[in-house]
Amino acid sequence: MPSPTIAWKVCPENAKVQCGTMKVPVDWANPAGPATTLTIARRPATDPAHRIGALLVNPGGPGGSAVDFTFDATGFFGEQVRKQFDIVGMDPRGVGRSSPVLCSQDLVDEKPSPLVETPTQYAALMDYNRRLAADCASRTGPVFAHVDTASVVRDVDAVRVALGEEKISFYGASYGSLIGEQYAESFPARLRALVLDGVMDHSANIGVFLVQETDAAQDSFREFVAWCARDTRCVLRGQNIYQLWAGLMARARAGTLQNPTDPPEKLTPAGLSAAAFAAFYEPQWYSFAYYLKDAAGLKPKVRRPDPVQVDIVDHSFPAVICSDWHMPINGFPDLHRRLTILAGRAPQMLASPLALAATVGCLGWPNFPPNPQHRFVAPPGLPPVLLIGSRHDPATAYAWAQRMTQQFGPAGNLLTYEGWGHVVYNRSPCVAANADKYLISLVRPAAGATCPPVEPQPFGVG
Repeated sequence: MPSPTIAWKVCPENAKVQCGTMKVPVDWANPAGPATTLTIARRPATDPAHRIGALLVNPGGPGGSAVDFTFDATGFFGEQVRKQFDIVGMDPRGVGRSSPVLCSQDLVDEKPSPLVETPTQYAALMDYNRRLAADCASRTGPVFAHVDTASVVRDVDAVRVALGEEKISFYGASYGSLIGEQYAESFPARLRALVLDGVMDHSANIGVFLVQETDAAQDSFREFVAWCARDTRCVLRGQNIYQLWAGLMARARAGTLQNPTDPPEKLTPAGLSAAAFAAFYEPQWYSFAYYLKDAAGLKPKVRRPDPVQVDIVDHSFPAVICSDWHMPINGFPDLHRRLTILAGRAPQMLASPLALAATVGCLGWPNFPPNPQHRFVAPPGLPPVLLIGSRHDPATAYAWAQRMTQQFGPAGNLLTYEGWGHVVYNRSPCVAANADKYLISLVRPAAGATCPPVEPQPFGVG
């Protein structure tokens, strides 16, 4: 296969960023077979005389656009990083502008609740997942079966070659951390620096994955309640939030709970839990309190800010998740047992939506995952790595950051943010300062270093 090349031109969306495309094999095991197109964006270093190299970035998801992340880099990365690095974002195969996974909108909207309660619902969900996979495969083409992270890692190295870089630095947020981990595993000598922010643990089996993800989501709910008790601006202050939540869940189960941001749509228990999960990312505690107040039908007493935004899942999400995770469920009794355990541990959240996506969301998926989880083994030649873990992360459990640091061995160094939210580089000046120092000078914080929490603020404040 000839060396990959990228033809750069000014991006129509942003004149300060260059865009280009390149072809790579759909199946890296068959480089002479069909090809797929990747789209890449590059924001050149603003101080070329002191340029260090290329910083490849991925915002996670799976399904987040690294091209868009590069467009928005001025609002995320520090000035010195932007001065000394070309910031390069490649939309992973199957995502955004890189041969995206395409599915019927009507079928996506038909998605049943992942909180399966009966054998009939179990069978219906299996059938739905099979129909969704078949629909997406027919609309997407051969790349649909090759959107796993191991294939993305090969693409990243092809981009490195096309950039003419002997080594790259990499910043991976959330699911992007898995790209960074697997790149480190496959191409350790091609890494100059690696920052993992919101760390995935690809060694977790189904029991660990379900329990630790759900514990993280429930921990975030408790932190929201604790915040409301101490912040006078919480519109639910003085209310029994656990009792209020129980009432909302009862109405959701009965099919009578109206979505306060999209009436007259009704919220299911899974939908209500997902709204909380999305709000805990920032965290958006102020607006989520208003969301609950409106859902409960309580009369507002103060001006309402913008409502909490609940992201719609990208169509690439199940295709990628079901390619990277093997979470075997042995029929409805097994699933019912596991969901009962999770609900006992997390009486408010019931289960982590992310954990459900990787298990229930893949039931009946037609192909065995080509990139199932395994323990990370630090290879020879791996440079020092900086891992960032948020103590109260609702999506990537803090325990994952700890365990991955152990798996990286002497190369791994964990910086702990003692606050809330998921992906914290741009939420904590302390985290950003430590990450920037490492990226620029390869100097990491001391072992066991921590950053203090930053109290969340209402939108438009602080």
